Amino acid sequence: MGLDYSYEIFTPPRNVAKALRRLAELAPQDRDAPPLPVTLPGGEQVTVPFTSHFKSEPVDCSAGGTLDLDTSLVIDADDVMRESFLQDLGRIDERGCVRVGYIYLTVRFSPAWHPDFASLQFTAATSAMSRMFERSANVRRVFTDLTAATGGVCCLLDTETETFDICWLNGETVDGETVPGTGFPRFGDLVAAWREPTERAGTTPVKDGA
Repeated sequence: MGLDYSYEIFTPPRNVAKALRRLAELAPQDRDAPPLPVTLPGGEQVTVPFTSHFKSEPVDCSAGGTLDLDTSLVIDADDVMRESFLQDLGRIDERGCVRVGYIYLTVRFSPAWHPDFASLQFTAATSAMSRMFERSANVRRVFTDLTAATGGVCCLLDTETETFDICWLNGETVDGETVPGTGFPRFGDLVAAWREPTERAGTTPVKDGA
């Protein structure tokens, strides 16, 4: 079996629409697939330049559950991507960018283990892409920037080991820290530390629902 590394962003559910719109801005502008209408919990509608299960029929998530999208993103090529992964990715365009995809996105609107936060999990489609997820600073930056721009509280990298790399936490990039780890022995300890950026000044700790 191949590698299935993923980045996972956690954000208040009300921010999912903003995250999807920001994600659409990172997509290639020359895709052939028609726009995909998505209805989110609460009835808000978002149109994205992706497919869901490789189809373009409207997706209704008004009752919650999960949303699956097949995404492709344009990312600035760094040295890691140039040296090791261009044969898998394709050519660099005139802006120095590479199209990366498919990246499979699963949105969970109210996961049982942290129901106050939605989860956006971006999974690499191949083993080569998984290794790039782990090694490329620019790929990592795409997901931490997306976390920051859309009011996320945490971003993790899952490399299919017993620990998750913490990439972003409460408004700050993080390097060299994991969960489980010294600072957060359990995943529930990490969840309890999450703070919503817009309410940071007067918020109280999020209770561990695990």
